[in-house]
Amino acid sequence: MGLFEAMEQYDTEKERKILTVVKGVHVGEKALFSESRLLWENKDHGFFHKHQEIAEKIIESGIINVEEEMIFCDIPGQQIKLVICGGGHVSIPIIQLGQMMGNHVTVIEDRPKFADHARRAGASEVFCEPFQDALKKIKGGRDTFFVIVTRGHRYDQICLFEIAKKEHAYIGMMGSKKRVATVKKQLIEDGADPQVIENIYSPIGLSIGAETPEEIAVAIAAEMIQVKNMKKRTSGYTKEMLHAIREKEGTKILATIVTRKGSAPRAVGTKMLILPDGNCIGTIGGGCMEADVVRKARTLMGQNESNVQLCRVDMTGADAEEEGMVCGGIVDVFLEKI
Repeated sequence: MGLFEAMEQYDTEKERKILTVVKGVHVGEKALFSESRLLWENKDHGFFHKHQEIAEKIIESGIINVEEEMIFCDIPGQQIKLVICGGGHVSIPIIQLGQMMGNHVTVIEDRPKFADHARRAGASEVFCEPFQDALKKIKGGRDTFFVIVTRGHRYDQICLFEIAKKEHAYIGMMGSKKRVATVKKQLIEDGADPQVIENIYSPIGLSIGAETPEEIAVAIAAEMIQVKNMKKRTSGYTKEMLHAIREKEGTKILATIVTRKGSAPRAVGTKMLILPDGNCIGTIGGGCMEADVVRKARTLMGQNESNVQLCRVDMTGADAEEEGMVCGGIVDVFLEKI
């Protein structure tokens, strides 16, 4: 069983850590942990079997050093599940932005006409039924973001009472300060968890002076991104990437940014899959930097003696400037055959 089969087999709702030795005697060894329990390793009784305690010490993605080994810890997030309560004029651009960001977008709307609008806007699924009934069907989870943009505070109250019971990454609710305060007060009186209620994001969205539905949607999307990135998890593997890993024939190279210094364009944990024909799924920053990594990856594809490589791209010097690497910064990229 390989890593990706192991990831599918074990509970995806629990936090998982993928540890890889990127430099040292045990370079290339990899293990999957869930809640500090070793679930899978690519070498039986290898380095991670002997050092299982490592996983307990890791709280965010990045590099750690153990003995003479450099280890990259990846805490991948799952695809964001965006649940929008309300299908009115504000929800339409939120749906569209959510889809652009690769989220699974669910809309709950009890009016058939507005539910149809949500479908046409591209929602992944639409529940056209009372809010309370639909929310009982939604599990929630650590990567579930709830956005409440209903047509009235009575419906806000119904949604928020149900959502407050669920695990979530984010709850945002649109409304004036007075309206929101009224809803919060009533919910706490009705027995909702006060801590959850007080921690909702409302007024919803970053404060950018948004007025139009499109501007409000941008502010909400920006706030969701901010919350997501505070959790110190990486973006993980996209559906397209996982499909290509399983279905595309030939040797493929997975490129992962494992360190980042300066103003490099993408974060630690960002991944790109290089296919045998040189095409790529995902991006680690584009431009000359990415082209250099692709060249090294294709060289690695043709080597029989090595399956992994740690390469550095320096975008700070005169040579880099001449090549057009305008971002600056230094990244270490780990290449591994898949």
